[in-house]
Amino acid sequence: MSSHARRLLLIQGHPDNSQHHLCHALASAYAEGAKAAGHEVCRIDVAALDFPLLRSKKDWELGVVPDSLLSAQEDILWAEHVVLFFPLWLGDMPALLKGFLEQVARPGFALGKAGDQPLGTKLLKGRSARVVVTMGMPTLVYRWYFRAHSLKSLERNILGFVGFAPVRETLVGMVESLDEADAAQWLERMNKAGRKAG
Repeated sequence: MSSHARRLLLIQGHPDNSQHHLCHALASAYAEGAKAAGHEVCRIDVAALDFPLLRSKKDWELGVVPDSLLSAQEDILWAEHVVLFFPLWLGDMPALLKGFLEQVARPGFALGKAGDQPLGTKLLKGRSARVVVTMGMPTLVYRWYFRAHSLKSLERNILGFVGFAPVRETLVGMVESLDEADAAQWLERMNKAGRKAG
C-alpha cells in the first residue's frame, strides 16, 4: 500500500439498483483506480438500504438513527475522502439520497447539538469530498441557466456545513446521447480521479 494511501468512501446515490446505470460504472471506475493506487475503498449503495424518512425536526434532533444506517455512519467516520454519485432528478439529488443524508447527518454526529454554537460545530472536519452528478441536459445549461443551485446547496448547506473541505465536483451531461467512446473517456477520468483519491 502506498505511503500516501487514503481511506475512501464511495456513496452510490442512484435509487435504482435493479440495473446498471452510468453512475454505477463511474463509481466502479473510480474504485478500480483507487485500489490500483493502493487506497482503501469502502462502498455504500443507498438503494440497498431500508430506512424511513424523517418527518419532524424533533425526530432529526432527538430520534434514534435506524439500525440499518449505523454502519453507514461508521463508514463516514472512517473515511478521509467521500465521493457521492447520483443522477440529477427534477433538478436535484434523488429523494432517497436526500433522505439518507438527513438520517445520517444528525446533530451529535455531523454537527453540534442544539445549544452549541449558532452555526453548529462541524464534527466531520478533516475530510474532503467529490460530488459526481450525471444529467440529461448539457452541463453548461445546468451551470449557467440553472446556476447549479442544487449542487451548490449540497456543497454549501450539507457537506460544507458539517466540515467537508475541499469539495470538488464532476458533472456528466447529455448522458442519454453518450456513445461508447464518450463513456469510455468519462470512465477513464474517474479512474484517474480514483488513483489520485481526489
